Amino acid sequence: MCLLAIAATPRRASAAQGVALRVAVPVALLVALAFGSLAGCASTEPGSVRSTPVLTLEAVNAIVANPERSAADRTNDRRRQPIDLLNFIGVRPGMVALDISAGGGYTTELLARAVGPIGRVYGQSPPPAPAVAGAPLTTSPPTPPRRTSAMALAERAKTVPNIVAVVRPFDDPVPPELAMQKLDLVTLMYNYHDLGHLGVDRAAMNKAIFAALKPGGMYVIADHAGRKGTGISESDTLHRVEEEFVAREVAAAGFQLAEQGMFLRNPNDPRDRETPLPPEKKDEFVLKFVKPTGAGSAGATKIGEPYALAATLAATNSRNSRFMILPTGLIGN
Repeated sequence: MCLLAIAATPRRASAAQGVALRVAVPVALLVALAFGSLAGCASTEPGSVRSTPVLTLEAVNAIVANPERSAADRTNDRRRQPIDLLNFIGVRPGMVALDISAGGGYTTELLARAVGPIGRVYGQSPPPAPAVAGAPLTTSPPTPPRRTSAMALAERAKTVPNIVAVVRPFDDPVPPELAMQKLDLVTLMYNYHDLGHLGVDRAAMNKAIFAALKPGGMYVIADHAGRKGTGISESDTLHRVEEEFVAREVAAAGFQLAEQGMFLRNPNDPRDRETPLPPEKKDEFVLKFVKPTGAGSAGATKIGEPYALAATLAATNSRNSRFMILPTGLIGN
């Protein structure tokens, strides 16, 4: 009955609010779920990384405060809330993780420091776009080569050697040696929306991630929230994506939505511009999906009702909640 145990346990303290509470699902729903399928609960068999304790708040604070981290990353911390993020994920030492669309490597390095020297974090970036055939010749001086994500990660690896740069297409992002249940964690930070205007086969990507994760493995996605009904249509204009749309696509690959992070939400953002006017923090969602331990065994489910429940709980508890736990199996297939 791991759902009941999780829901009854207070979340670790948040640096921003002291004690970061999870929002428990109503008792009647928990009782009903206790007699249903809990296939999404993580395994705790001895010898697996899931038998290793989750990082404590003190350990997470020490990671974020490490003086080796760059000034640019520390500035980015103000917006990205890394302490809350690591607490939300529940990082364990020794994890093997893949950070998709790693960019400059902010999240990649953060995770690499968190999983420690016995763990490893792969930072994925796509191959450079091929040269356009028939492009006109120019007499302008050649421009210096653009610093790629792989270059940025290689630079970070000089300080944090358990970072590995991976150059692969988005729709097939996992290295072959990790492709079959070798990963404990996959992250995709603030770039799921870009997959829309880039024409990425997101279904293929999500299926590849599902296959690469161990049973009980986590897939964490954060992005800029779009308005209801917009799907991924504003990916190249407002650089936003609808939260429910993401959840539905990921669920179609077999995942179950386990938890919503509330620490980056801003209900005052109308979500009708790339940046709110007057300027204020964007509304951003963080979703944690889990690969069920009995992957493929759960039945098809609706997304509407649990999202309505989530929205109600969020509105009711927005002042004192940082994380919201959802009943495993309500969103998934």
